[in-house]
Amino acid sequence: MPLDFDPRILLFILFGVGLVLAVGLERKLAKYWLSLPLVYVAAGFLVFSLPIGLPVLNPAMDGFDAIALEYVTEFIVIASLMAAGIAIDRPVSWKNWSQIWPLLAIAMPLTIALVALLGWWALGLAPASAVLLGAALAPTDPVLARSVQVGPPGENKRHDVRFSLTVEAGVNDGLAFPFTYLAIALVGITALGSDLNYTLLQWTAFDVIWRIAVGCIVGYAVGRWGAWYVFEREADAPMEDVESDAPKYSTSEGLVVLGTLLLAYGLAEVVEGYGFLAVFVGAVTARQREARSRYHKITHHFIDQIEQIVLVAVLFGFGAMLASGVLSALTWPAALVGLTLIFVIRPLSGLLAELNCRSQWPGKLAIAFLGVRGMGSIYYLAYGQTHATFPQLPVLWATVSFTILASIVIHGMSAGPIIRWVERRKAHIHHGQEEDMMGHSPDAR
Repeated sequence: MPLDFDPRILLFILFGVGLVLAVGLERKLAKYWLSLPLVYVAAGFLVFSLPIGLPVLNPAMDGFDAIALEYVTEFIVIASLMAAGIAIDRPVSWKNWSQIWPLLAIAMPLTIALVALLGWWALGLAPASAVLLGAALAPTDPVLARSVQVGPPGENKRHDVRFSLTVEAGVNDGLAFPFTYLAIALVGITALGSDLNYTLLQWTAFDVIWRIAVGCIVGYAVGRWGAWYVFEREADAPMEDVESDAPKYSTSEGLVVLGTLLLAYGLAEVVEGYGFLAVFVGAVTARQREARSRYHKITHHFIDQIEQIVLVAVLFGFGAMLASGVLSALTWPAALVGLTLIFVIRPLSGLLAELNCRSQWPGKLAIAFLGVRGMGSIYYLAYGQTHATFPQLPVLWATVSFTILASIVIHGMSAGPIIRWVERRKAHIHHGQEEDMMGHSPDAR
């Protein structure tokens, strides 16, 4: 009797094997300058290229695929922002975070402008589509940048390069949204003939000032409330009283912080703020309370596990997109736009932003170059597609997908060696930096 093979069962097998191998495989691949995302994307591409009737996943051709991608990538970005925020040991102050502000105020807007200009000039994109391309590709990604981010909370190891890359990825994922809304507004101007000056004024007041402020306020308030709820609810042992190599993790404790930060996201969105920004601010705010508590390590571990589970699925899904023809509209100019972003625009804008920073030059070069692109770019493009009618969508998806793939290969292979090079030169710590980490150790991250 012939077997009745259901192709979707293969997806369960692929996902199960991917989860089992994720942790051990990541460590082994590092020896060969390979990254886990590269291997999993390749596996997804190979499996979905087989003629066995697996579904096609191409958001450039199917609006439902775009909606599905928007929802899935939205959640994984939220989880990544939670994990990144909780991992940051350095107290929040203008001085402690001084190297971050130029990356947000200079590097990101400059990257958006240059990518949009390239999209308009080299690819012939309409202004709205060009701005959407810039907004999607400008933010560095908290999901695929795991290898260059700070470690779990409480490690007591200062690393200014990792700290800068972590906080930049955490904040700029929310700050890309104003420009996504600008692209959507430009579509409305084209379709309805609205007044450009009035639209820009409204965009500045609402999408930039109001949404950013509300996102920060809601995140801070929910983070403070969540920390109060946790530490007033039950006494907690100090981190040094718990063996770091064998912590007793509690699922219920992880659920509390996950629920709190999802609440921050939802509340911020309800009052027209930026949910991504609220999640990161909320996580950082909660981390400030009872800094030496083992609770932060427990919750980081819990959320990190959730992030890895979803990441495996998303990486296979991205491989499926490549196999389904999302790159079919890719042209040489589009590929050059992606490579120019990785090798020219991001490094130069990053260096310009870090010019007056106290980092040593190897550290500045590492921060400028290691601007990983990833799942956040897919989210913003999918969000734009589902909220307005953009022309030349196949070109947008091809350009963004190629850039993410190039980033996975280039940054995935180079991140480890670059970080080790910076550390060998003792350039991962600012000269003359005296700030303490939480718990008053001189080795602030």
